[in-house]
Amino acid sequence: MAATGPAAHAGTLRHNANVMKTPTFLLLALAASVLVLPAPAQAVEAGASAPNFLLPTAKGEPLALDKLRGKVVYVDFWASWCGPCRRSFPWMNEMQQKYGAKGFTVVAINVDKKRADAEKFLAQIPANFPVVYDEAGTTPAAYAVKGMPSSYLIDPSGKISYVERGFVDENKAPLEDRVKALLAAVRN
Repeated sequence: MAATGPAAHAGTLRHNANVMKTPTFLLLALAASVLVLPAPAQAVEAGASAPNFLLPTAKGEPLALDKLRGKVVYVDFWASWCGPCRRSFPWMNEMQQKYGAKGFTVVAINVDKKRADAEKFLAQIPANFPVVYDEAGTTPAAYAVKGMPSSYLIDPSGKISYVERGFVDENKAPLEDRVKALLAAVRN
């Protein structure tokens, strides 16, 4: 027979209080974890300072963006599986050839998890500009890259002048005009 009266009611309250402690603790733990999680990366846009990077070339030599200050730099994030990257590489080779001696450089940042995939791509479509590797993905995270290719035209002071998401053939001429304008400003 079940107990009735104040004693039985007090037992029920103690039981309910114990049950409530666990969810309250979980809610507090969840709230605390949200407070310490890093904020999602914001897309890096024109006018912002370009995040620096220090990444290895195929020969293992380090390449740092901040060492390219004074030049116009086209930073291109690419992957071997990226279809538009196959079209962008010949254009980047052409730009490097045309403007390299005038203070322009392309830096292509490969984000493949396996370097062998990138090497296979480069065997088919060689690069006449520096290629660096970021298997860990820290640099695309710093730039908040959402797709391949994503490119950032950086002025000689290290500020992003223009952002190109994807590679569209119709944008090649206007993008080349931007490069020429930045190079002309350096000479003046």
